[in-house]
Amino acid sequence: MTIVVAVDGPAGSGKSSVSRAAARALGFDYLDTGAAYRAFAWRCLEEGIDTHGPRDVIESLPSFEYAIGTDPDGYFVRVGSEDVTADIREPRISSTVSSVARIPEVRAHLTALFRSIIAGTVKPGIVVEGRDITTVVAPDAEVRILLTASEEVRMRRRSAELSGESAEATARELSSRDAKDAKVVDFMNAAEGVVTVDSTDLDFDSTVHAVVTLVRERTQA
Repeated sequence: MTIVVAVDGPAGSGKSSVSRAAARALGFDYLDTGAAYRAFAWRCLEEGIDTHGPRDVIESLPSFEYAIGTDPDGYFVRVGSEDVTADIREPRISSTVSSVARIPEVRAHLTALFRSIIAGTVKPGIVVEGRDITTVVAPDAEVRILLTASEEVRMRRRSAELSGESAEATARELSSRDAKDAKVVDFMNAAEGVVTVDSTDLDFDSTVHAVVTLVRERTQA
């Protein structure tokens, strides 16, 4: 049986880096679901699809060819034959992704994609992180975690990641993303059965340790 670890949390909470490190420590696969939304937004922009026009976006879903590396040490993102691992982190994608992510048909299509990737893992388990993983994508996961931190700490961490961006700009970006995404999913509050891991007063290694320990306690992994 494949162990599924579902991790939710707000922007800047460290979901991606912590989840990847935890997967590596556990010998699990790692799935960054946010990358799919970014890749889809990238594809819409590249093909001139109106991201504010739901009909055009929805009609393009069946032809969206997507692949992602689930090995923590072999991460990549591809759309068709093109490697877009770096491209999907561009500011133009960050400012566009919420527009497509809030469309119900897009979320349903990508949720089905995520579930197929989870089902296809050959490792003992997989750590899946994103916005609505504990409640929609993998509500039956063996371990469900809400990874969070104070807004001040999240802003500081994200600012350190984005060289050249001021703390003020980072704060605006975080607040904007959270506000837009919160209209679609509740990722700020732990649902029933979801364990909150607050990393406000923890460094990176301690946060990873907390997640790994929780998974091992719940699953004997």
